[in-house]
Amino acid sequence: MVTDDSAAPPGTQTLARGLAVVRAVADGAADLRALVERTGLGRSTAHRLVQLLVREGYLRSGRDGYVLGPTLIELGFQALHGNPLPVVARPVLEELSEQLQDTVHLAVRDGSSVLYLDKLPGSRGAEMRSRIGHRMPLTRTGVGMALLLDSPQEWEQLYQAETAVEPDLAPDDDLEAFTARMREYVKSQVAMDVEDNEPGIRCVAAPIRDAAGALVGAISVSATRPYMPAARMRGLVKVVSRSAQRISAALGHRTL
Repeated sequence: MVTDDSAAPPGTQTLARGLAVVRAVADGAADLRALVERTGLGRSTAHRLVQLLVREGYLRSGRDGYVLGPTLIELGFQALHGNPLPVVARPVLEELSEQLQDTVHLAVRDGSSVLYLDKLPGSRGAEMRSRIGHRMPLTRTGVGMALLLDSPQEWEQLYQAETAVEPDLAPDDDLEAFTARMREYVKSQVAMDVEDNEPGIRCVAAPIRDAAGALVGAISVSATRPYMPAARMRGLVKVVSRSAQRISAALGHRTL
């Protein structure tokens, strides 16, 4: 990630550089040398920006180097609670988690990625690598495919782009098989991750819509293969769909 000052609006170059430093730390750059390599900034510029960001609480200097600071945690919680979706969805997610004992996710689309807003870990099986604030590919996750149900014009481009970037995550499907799956998911308004993203992990996901009918999020129920055979996945379709519809209704969506 190298900063491109020419792309920043006039007068905002310093802000763009500071944001690049924050993102580099978020991606694992823990010392000044790594920050310089990740951002392309000069060493003295990076050092000055880090000093300011530490002073303002956006970064913290610890035993293991630079990490994100408490100001970002505070702002993150404010941003999260400024979005009604996590607040509205939480009681439904808790009911699902208690009823099924599986991992439950809430996610939204953020550009070309899935962004997880909430996660309730299951009480059985292996822990999954997803976490709140984590991003994953749209075409490899159940919630991601659910978030794409209204966007068939993007399926091919996203599938090819994500396969090129992370070929190890490519499922057994080719593009034709993937688009055929997606057409079926559009009909049922439920998407399924059959170990597309993580070996041994399966999930059933459904979209959430707002008062205008726009697709604004998705939920999923995930478990390891022994707890999620094909028959159980089919049985969860109505359960997950009803839960997503309850959240949609709370956001003002009305089905015809």
